[in-house]
Amino acid sequence: MAKSKTAYVCENCGQESSKWIGKCPSCGQWNTFKEIRIMAESGANAAKSTALNVRAAKAANNNRPLHLREISVKDEPRISMNDLELNRVLGGGLVKGSIILFGGEPGIGKSTLMLQTLIRMPEHKILYVSGEESSHQLKMRAERIGPTDNENMMILCETSLESIFEQIQNVQPDIVVIDSIQTISTIDIDSSPGSITQVRECAAALLRFAKTSGIPVILIGHINKEGTLAGPKILEHIVDTVIQFEGDHHHMYRILRSIKNRFGSTSELGIYEMQQNGLRQVNNPSELLLTQDHEGLSGIAISSVIEGARPFLVETQALVSSAAYGTPQRSATGFDQRRLNMLLAVLEKRVGFKLMQKDVFINIAGGLRVNDLAMDLSVIAAVLSSNVDTAIEPGWCMAGEVGLSGEVRPVSRTEQRVAEAEKLGFSHMLIPRHNFQSLKQKQFKIELHPVRKVEEALRILLG
Repeated sequence: MAKSKTAYVCENCGQESSKWIGKCPSCGQWNTFKEIRIMAESGANAAKSTALNVRAAKAANNNRPLHLREISVKDEPRISMNDLELNRVLGGGLVKGSIILFGGEPGIGKSTLMLQTLIRMPEHKILYVSGEESSHQLKMRAERIGPTDNENMMILCETSLESIFEQIQNVQPDIVVIDSIQTISTIDIDSSPGSITQVRECAAALLRFAKTSGIPVILIGHINKEGTLAGPKILEHIVDTVIQFEGDHHHMYRILRSIKNRFGSTSELGIYEMQQNGLRQVNNPSELLLTQDHEGLSGIAISSVIEGARPFLVETQALVSSAAYGTPQRSATGFDQRRLNMLLAVLEKRVGFKLMQKDVFINIAGGLRVNDLAMDLSVIAAVLSSNVDTAIEPGWCMAGEVGLSGEVRPVSRTEQRVAEAEKLGFSHMLIPRHNFQSLKQKQFKIELHPVRKVEEALRILLG
């Protein structure tokens, strides 16, 4: 009987070692090496592995380097997902032979989105492999989402990789979905499902299958407590596309964001709205992310932001009140906490507003998390509007980055931001003065107000 040997693998980057190491020499993380057991091959298995390696070596010897001019360029054939938002994030559709990693927090709607998308693709034969739910549970969810008359949709509840490959051979599907990769295991590895070695080896086997057969594979993955995809970091390196599904459980909106894409841009993003019967595509997020009536309410400012390649308007809400305890609170929902502290310091030092003994709360309406630096101007405007309890007049929006000297720095793609604000009926917009120089020749119905410093912007808005 073959003896098993012990090895240590870094759970962050996949670096292997024959002994335990405190600090990973590859990624620099501490206490990430975990012990795994590896079954040694013997007899027929060893002979089979040797034969496969010999054939692979012979195939590699037939390969030769090519001149760049000899390589033909052609567009990759894509499979339409019948979902405009998902197609946009994928770069136009699903590429044949690609492998996609689809991640998100538990309960965010990963399986629901994937199931409702695949049900609406009756022209393709699909094998949905579930290692977490029973076929009865999937049937109930599918009936809640909509019609289930897709004859080409097949469900397989299985966790063994060998059994999955056997059923793929029998069914011959056009698309394979694995939900989730952390539940799949192979008998070649002597460890529990979800371990570093199991996830890595199963993903590598599915990658070889996708590239050799031309059948696209979608892997659904979990998110750990740090907010990153669970499993070894090498899992994100071997796949072609990494897509993350984000959102707040207490709000209805979800964002589909591409982190890595070998067949398209990573600057695209899709927006969905969670409803009783599944996820609905949001084609115009600006109208949904703005409160219908906020006239006369202080602490509200509208900002024109760009997430990915899409411009849309978001509502920034602020509340400033006297600190009830010795240390004032600083809280931000949907906005970077450290960025908020920096902006409040700019107001203290450069503008002269004393907020040292005030609690400051910031919220981005709709439960979204926005990383665009053009939000700075609206955050400062909302904070001061709440501090003096004076509402910003309706019809105003703004975009601008605030520097440490209190200057309003230029932002990118200003023309798209202005066009989006004009489309939604805004009549006035604050923009950095540097950006105004390039927009002077443009014909906009909206009135543009160029500003160079924060004081100028506040004087225009609050008088």
